Amino acid sequence: MAPISTFVKNFRDGEITLEDGTTPTALDLTVQYEGGDFSISGLGDGQKEVATYLDRGSLCSIRHTNQTFPTISFSAHLTDLSDGTSETLPDIIRRTTGSPFAAAVSTYHADADVYTLKVTWTITEPGGGTHKVIADDVHLTIDMSEGDPSSFNLSGTVFGSVALT
Repeated sequence: MAPISTFVKNFRDGEITLEDGTTPTALDLTVQYEGGDFSISGLGDGQKEVATYLDRGSLCSIRHTNQTFPTISFSAHLTDLSDGTSETLPDIIRRTTGSPFAAAVSTYHADADVYTLKVTWTITEPGGGTHKVIADDVHLTIDMSEGDPSSFNLSGTVFGSVALT
């Protein structure tokens, strides 16, 4: 068995890529000028809610019930809102008409009512090792905030699988 990595990861090691479901070659965007604050929450055994059952006020059983859905968030510096020829973060999230992502396809399936993307967070160690968090079928929304710097804040719900490699 190989030993675990001895490199402590930090915000300088990551890269976030968004990818649609177009085949054979997906449309994708590597997020530029991002804050290094990627977060995924709600990972658990079997991705199920846990229900407790009581017998006159005392725990007698716990059971898995409904499926749960992890959430993702990250931010990026606001650089461009939309462009007819260049790829922008709002364009891939919103499939903006006239943008390179206008014909983007949901990863859930081609005729899905809800548009989803594959989100990959790649962590590259100083020694060359690579780790990935790959979340499939993520419905993302984008917020914009004015400030110094102005920013994009993205959040999403993962409706597919999450792989940690």
